[in-house]
Amino acid sequence: MPIVCAGAAVTPGDVIVADDDGVCVVPRKTAKDVMAAAQKRLDAEDEKRRRFASGELGLDIYDFRPQLAEKGLTYE
Repeated sequence: MPIVCAGAAVTPGDVIVADDDGVCVVPRKTAKDVMAAAQKRLDAEDEKRRRFASGELGLDIYDFRPQLAEKGLTYE
């Protein structure tokens, strides 16, 4: 039977995800797509952590040098 909990509709089969920051309800029909998107984000974050750990600058990881150059700035 569907319910409403703290203002969120919850239907049997929905996925409940919780951590220290809060709780979210993922409808069963979108759970597979949500998981794929979450995994893609986790993989990208892991890659950025690896790049930071190897000494690469956020300036380069996020491609900010062209924006600085447009403003006449450089970072060395």
